Amino acid sequence: MTPDEARVPPQRGSTVRIALHLVLEVVVAADLHVPVVARLRYGADEPYTVHLDNHVDLPEPVTWSLSRDVLLAGLTGPAGLGDMSIAPGEGPDRGHLLVSLHGEEASALLRLPAHVLRDFLRRTECVVPFGCEQEHVDLDGLVERLLTEDGPEDDPDGAG
Repeated sequence: MTPDEARVPPQRGSTVRIALHLVLEVVVAADLHVPVVARLRYGADEPYTVHLDNHVDLPEPVTWSLSRDVLLAGLTGPAGLGDMSIAPGEGPDRGHLLVSLHGEEASALLRLPAHVLRDFLRRTECVVPFGCEQEHVDLDGLVERLLTEDGPEDDPDGAG
């Protein structure tokens, strides 16, 4: 039995949100990694999403919304397409994860220790176990918000 198998499985707790402060690295070039203060956040109100806040030491942090399932899959092999992908590092990056993020205003390649993300995702299971996310989604509330949002496309007369 491996040490991971000997662990007690996560128990559902009363916590609905968790956060972890960490220092990750922005990969600028092969030999140039810049440390950045960051925070991982997870809550039962968005059970499929992990938020990554970069530059939390600044007045306006940069926030990325990441798929919890893709992060989990990325612990063991390449995962994700498009705006977010993650893969275990090789060679000098062994023991780390490389997270590639692309948005409208910014792109980043981040490097973080694999054990940090693994432990954080294990803690998210105490909030919402994997496979139980749908129990925490308020579909009625979402539909109501979508129907009551005001905007030019919602104008029945088309006068926008």
